[in-house]
Amino acid sequence: MNRISWCLAALTLLAVVSGVRAEDEAGWVKLTDGKTFDGWKINEAPDAWSIKDGAFVAKGPRSHLFYVGNDRPFENFELKVDVKAEANSNGGIYFHTKYQDEGWPKAGFETQVNNTYTSDPRKTGSLYAVQDVHDVMVEDDEWWTQHIIVQGNRVIVKVNGKTVVDYTEPEGQKPQSADFARLLGEGTFALQAHDPGSTVHYRNIRVKRLP
Repeated sequence: MNRISWCLAALTLLAVVSGVRAEDEAGWVKLTDGKTFDGWKINEAPDAWSIKDGAFVAKGPRSHLFYVGNDRPFENFELKVDVKAEANSNGGIYFHTKYQDEGWPKAGFETQVNNTYTSDPRKTGSLYAVQDVHDVMVEDDEWWTQHIIVQGNRVIVKVNGKTVVDYTEPEGQKPQSADFARLLGEGTFALQAHDPGSTVHYRNIRVKRLP
């Protein structure tokens, strides 16, 4: 074993012994502790949210859970969220958004969570109403990883490592309306509780800032 290989092996062993994953070593930061809502803020209908087996569980009337644990806005980043949706469930992961007391978030973009929800054709991975996915990518009651990458005017969404959205915002893009201002900029993240009939689990939420 040469010197470089020995050093890499030693670093890997150190990471394992100290309980630090390679992903964390590469600049990823966890946004949840799996036990509390620390760093997060629920708006309307707080009873729509609970914590079970290390995951935020959304089940109840419309409500959004906003990340407020860092005052520095997120502009360019990678975000990974492990998600599980039960049958006929709808949810979402927002980015470049900001806290609001009620209503559907007006700022930022939503990446859809929906495998078999019958009332909306936009399926998991969609950049909601901007670049939609209509194929079912994952099964209900199974965990998957939703990976969102934002760099400049480009958004990539991956589901279990497969790219399902690759969107470039046109130069000079204008807000679609006062209630639908889907423009890239900066902001925070939010998770969605959509309706009482939907149950969605979100866990292992981690982010890496990009230049």
